[in-house]
Amino acid sequence: MKVAEKFISINGEGTRAGELAVFIRFTGCNLRCSYCDTMWANEPGCPYEEMTPDQIRTYIEETGVTNVTLTGGEPLLQKEAGTLIGMLLDGGNRVEIETNGAVNLGPFTRDRARRPVFTLDYKLPSSGFEHCMLSDNFSLLQKEDTVKFVAGSPEDLERAGEIIEKYHLLEKCHVYFSPVFGKIEPSCIVDFMISKRMNEARLQIQIHKVIWDPDQRGV
Repeated sequence: MKVAEKFISINGEGTRAGELAVFIRFTGCNLRCSYCDTMWANEPGCPYEEMTPDQIRTYIEETGVTNVTLTGGEPLLQKEAGTLIGMLLDGGNRVEIETNGAVNLGPFTRDRARRPVFTLDYKLPSSGFEHCMLSDNFSLLQKEDTVKFVAGSPEDLERAGEIIEKYHLLEKCHVYFSPVFGKIEPSCIVDFMISKRMNEARLQIQIHKVIWDPDQRGV
C-alpha cells in the first residue's frame, strides 16, 4: 500500500472533530477537484512508503491512538484496503474512511454490523467532478456515516439542498457543510441553512486550518 504520510493529530472535521486520531494518507485519486487541498498526494511522482496492511496496523498500535482516519487521495483505491480495514476493526479501532464519492462502497459495507464509518464528500458543481458521483452509495449509508458538501458558491449550496432532499440524507446520516477555503464566507452557508430551515445539518470549519498554516502537512 502506498502511504504518502502517517501522523498523529486531531480530527479537523467530521463527527470526531477535536479528538486525537492517527492518520494514514495514501497516494492517488481518481478525481482532480478544483479545490483539492492535498493535490500533491495525487501526483504521479508523489513520494511514498510502501507498507503492508500488517505494517500499517503495527504502526497504529504503537501510537496508542484508537481513532484511525484513512484518507488520501482516495484510500479505497488501494488494493488491500479491505484487508487493512478488517485488521483495524479487529484491533478495536474506530476506523473512519474519507472517501470522494466516486468509489463504490458496496464491497466495504457487506457486513453492516461490522464496518468502518464513512465520510463521503459529495462533489458539487464547482469541483468539476459532480458527474463522477455514485448516488447508489447513499443507500449504503448508516446513521454514524456523514455526507459532506464542500461548497464554493451559492450555486453549490442550492445543488447540495437538492441532493439532500432527493435522497433524504438528513434522515439517513450526518450532513455537514464546509466552505471551500477562501472561496465563500461561512456566513453565506449559515444564511442558506436558515433559509431552508435545515434542521440537523451542520456547518463545520476545518479546524486544523485554523490551528496551523492551511498548507502545512502532517497535521
